Amino acid sequence: MSKKTTTGIQIKDLFSKEQCKKVETAFMRNFQMSLEMTDIGGQEIRSFCSPKCHPAFCKRIRTSKTGLHRCRQDRLRSLNISIETGQPYITVCHAGIVLGCVPVMDGNLPLGGLFFGKSVWEPFDEDLESDVQKRLRGLRFGAADIHDALRQLPVVSARRIHEAAEFLYILFYQNTDLDPQVIQWRRQRSMQQSRISEVIQETKLLDATETYPYELECQLIAKVKIGDRTGAKEILNSLLGRILFNNPGNINLLKARLVELLSVLSRAAAMGGVDINILLNKNLGYINKVLTIDTQEDICVWISHALDEFIESVYTSQDARKMQQLKPALEFMQYNYEHPLTLPDIAKAVHLSVSRLAHLFREQMGVTIVDYLTNIRINHAKRMLLTTDNNCTRICYEVGYNNQSYFTRVFKQTTGLTPRQFRNQNKRK
Repeated sequence: MSKKTTTGIQIKDLFSKEQCKKVETAFMRNFQMSLEMTDIGGQEIRSFCSPKCHPAFCKRIRTSKTGLHRCRQDRLRSLNISIETGQPYITVCHAGIVLGCVPVMDGNLPLGGLFFGKSVWEPFDEDLESDVQKRLRGLRFGAADIHDALRQLPVVSARRIHEAAEFLYILFYQNTDLDPQVIQWRRQRSMQQSRISEVIQETKLLDATETYPYELECQLIAKVKIGDRTGAKEILNSLLGRILFNNPGNINLLKARLVELLSVLSRAAAMGGVDINILLNKNLGYINKVLTIDTQEDICVWISHALDEFIESVYTSQDARKMQQLKPALEFMQYNYEHPLTLPDIAKAVHLSVSRLAHLFREQMGVTIVDYLTNIRINHAKRMLLTTDNNCTRICYEVGYNNQSYFTRVFKQTTGLTPRQFRNQNKRK
């Protein structure tokens, strides 16, 4: 079989059989699954495959010219999807069994794929056999042959298959000389776009007339200041989703918003203790970079990488230790806002004195603990007012207040509207 890519480069020139054997051995040891490698055209590269990469069921299907053609078409489809998204792809093949694919790339060059899985989700029964027989219509196989081969297939849960996909993805690129940078970029872009799409769908239930979600900027600043990478990225994706919802397809406006966002991230990093001269130099490079990016997806994933660098700067700043002390307090309030919290409650949960916690909070966050907790509660109340039919009294208690009059007063001080007015003005009919 051909080992050449579309550019004429041979796979054997980019990594060795010994490297593949090392990957195969580790994968077999952890998941008891064989590996099949194909080139970019879906053709099997036998010298890079496990000796038993095809179970008896697959061998039987591949004895048919039509069956072999369908198998190759399955591989081509899986290859295209996995290479485009930059991540493993798991499907049910034309014959009804599980097939996983990890994309094989070197930088921008797609080479082929590693296939694994060849199993069934559930134990053999009549329903499974009936489904397989329907899928194999047009192929001339005896029912008894398919029955026996199908029963021999391993049963592997969906969770286990996904664990195997992640393990193989990391294992392969750690043990070869291939450059995974582009594929990792594609993977991050795919995952980020999936989350942004979810945010856009959620936003349809909220206030679609809002031009820019400034409250998310405040939350993003708080996460950057404490070095919370996961939390910051979640808020960033929500922010991007809201921007794209209000301005679909307008890439120039997106660039303008991201330049503004760079200033926000710089302010957060400066408040976290990073030298302003370092930040100004970073921003100059970032602005020049954003002007060269042409697609919405790449702009979004690029700003995510910039966010990583800002957070890394905070980690290395002189106030990083103080912010790490505050992080448990912020998380405690985020996860327990619905309870009637007091300052001693929060201080006790994070093993600081009330005075020390209050001082650190004011110094590092620029607001009081009470103001920060109020912001969390009111934001949750706003979301509930717009996405549920719960009455204001119930929402009051569900966000941590035990007095509706006080809740209404605080809500109006924060938003300029009572809860009822906010719902009536913003909830879609």
